[in-house]
Amino acid sequence: MLNENIKAIRKSKGLSQEELAVKLNVVRQTISKWEQGLSVPDADMLISISEALETPVSTLLGETVAEMEADGLRALSEKLEVINLRLARGKTMRRRVIHYFFILLCAAIVVIFAALVVLKSPYLGWDYTKPETAMTAVLFNAFEWLFVRIAPLVFIGALAGACLTRKRG
Repeated sequence: MLNENIKAIRKSKGLSQEELAVKLNVVRQTISKWEQGLSVPDADMLISISEALETPVSTLLGETVAEMEADGLRALSEKLEVINLRLARGKTMRRRVIHYFFILLCAAIVVIFAALVVLKSPYLGWDYTKPETAMTAVLFNAFEWLFVRIAPLVFIGALAGACLTRKRG
């Protein structure tokens, strides 16, 4: 809502992100993050944005001027708090998904290694004179060769990723 309004109003005023950034004394990437919804401006910056875009803060937040409460700054801070909470929840959810992905990757590597150990590389005893088994043996050999060389590095990376993305508390 806020991000879409900033972008729409900026474009309707004929300003680029760079021009708005200069007016607000911020870098262009900050404007980009606001417009993508990756971050939100604080209350003071929101007032500066409304002045730079010559638009009421209530319009930026998606309200009509008549809907603005008497205690505008308080209402504004409450809306920003709600937006920040949504962003924080989204960040927490992404972190949790990445964390479990790394754990799943570690588990998959361990399971594949265990399967290779249990199978004792059966492709070595296959009959390479038959095209079906020869092709399967070559593919399995290539997979095992790549896996044995790359998997330890991926495992270490996944372990590090799982540790770095765990919930700190």
